[in-house]
Amino acid sequence: MHHGAKSISHAIDVHTPSVARMYDWLLGGVENYPADRAACKELLTIAPSTQVLARNNRAFLRRVVRVLAQEYRIRQFLDHGSGLPTQDNVHQIAQGIDAASRVVYIDNDPIVLAHGRTTLAANDRTAVINADMRDTEMIFAHPDVQRLIDLTQPVAALFVSVLHCLPDTGDDNDPGALVKRVAGRLPPGSLLVLCHLVSDRPSVREEVTALMERSTHGNWGRVREQREVAAYFAGMRIIPPGLVDVVDWRPDTPPPPVERRATDWVEWGGVAQL
Repeated sequence: MHHGAKSISHAIDVHTPSVARMYDWLLGGVENYPADRAACKELLTIAPSTQVLARNNRAFLRRVVRVLAQEYRIRQFLDHGSGLPTQDNVHQIAQGIDAASRVVYIDNDPIVLAHGRTTLAANDRTAVINADMRDTEMIFAHPDVQRLIDLTQPVAALFVSVLHCLPDTGDDNDPGALVKRVAGRLPPGSLLVLCHLVSDRPSVREEVTALMERSTHGNWGRVREQREVAAYFAGMRIIPPGLVDVVDWRPDTPPPPVERRATDWVEWGGVAQL
């Protein structure tokens, strides 16, 4: 674990909503503040299925880590924009299959860092590092990544419901450029997991993006369309069942019928092998 920072409590702004804390509230967690809850309630007026969507996304994370660990024998995970610790985290699932699995969580939210370091203090095969997920060079050079991740062996890089937090910049900070850069650093046989908030309704894309941009003081990107997310996988071999609504990715219970699915927005993506 990285313990370079002495204290990060002073950096916590409880008056500005945090995407990580909003997600925590949507999942029924308690590590959130009135500003986060107010933003979530406003979000629900625009996209009423948001809470269900968050839970579907968490279930997808559990399934995908289990599949990668059991069927693809992945023992190393880099979780970009990991969010607040909750039940069934990546390390709990992976290490439940093989205790030797190693996981590095990457986030720059001070509450995520504080809780992660406390939770993982006794787990020497897991670390949480303070980094902007776009800073690939810093991440791969970080002592905990150097200690835990062997780049001669396959790695799973996770971008689960985080790239919509990044704006389009047209440079190396662009979400597509980030995905390509990380994929280029991983050895053959590695896997990339990516899902993203998408909507085919312009009003939802515009209203959610405007709300989140305003609420988080610019710490947001935008809701995108499926075709834009599909472009992030360009040149990669997507494993079955392809790019889908995450409830349809290797479900372990019957997925909801069409009439019970969200009509405002969904988490959409899949897994590619490099």
